[in-house]
This record gives sequence, structure tokens and C-alpha cells, in this order.
Amino acid sequence: MNNDLFNPYEKLIRIEVLGREVLVPEKNSLLRCFQFLSLETISYGDFCWNGDCANCQVLCHSAGQTELDDKPVLACRTEVSEGMVVTRLSGFIKIEGINYKISEKVLGEKA
Repeated sequence: MNNDLFNPYEKLIRIEVLGREVLVPEKNSLLRCFQFLSLETISYGDFCWNGDCANCQVLCHSAGQTELDDKPVLACRTEVSEGMVVTRLSGFIKIEGINYKISEKVLGEKA
């Protein structure tokens, strides 16, 4: 599939984010994959996209490993892999349906 936002990919792969299994485009950074899942919240998030700010830091491990193997990585600099498990997101990362609800956005705008 071709799209200016994402690196070219042929298929979606399975990863786990905060206990939830999701499908994301292969050959892309984790942050781009989060954007694939939640276009609005990630697109307008406070991210530099080049590894300088560290606002996209997550804890994750590869398929076949456990949380004891978690490593802190920058989502903008880490390519997604089949079976990857993300166990913790920075407070800047809001993914609709995972750690952010549409109603929170609506309530936030009224406050």
C-alpha cells in the first residue's frame, strides 16, 4: 500500500499494545503504527519525530520474551516487528480505544 504518511508496506502485522492485540503496517516505526491506529491524537501530539524530544518513549519486548525483557525505546526510532509487545506508553501517547477514549476528548473540550 502506498501512502505519503507511512513507509510502503504490503501487509499488516500483529502487535500487542497495553494488553490489546492490534494490526499495524509492517516496515514502519512504532510511532507511525500508533498514528495508523489513532490518526488524530498522534498527528497532533507533541512529538518531534526525529528522536530528540523522547516524548514517544515506550517499554516493549519482542515476541517470545517477557516483561522482564522490556527495554525503553523511542517509538519514532524503533521499527515494528511481528509479535512485538508494548507494555507501557509515555503520557504523551494517546491511542483511541487503547488508552484514550473519544469521550475524554469531548469532555476535555467542554472543560
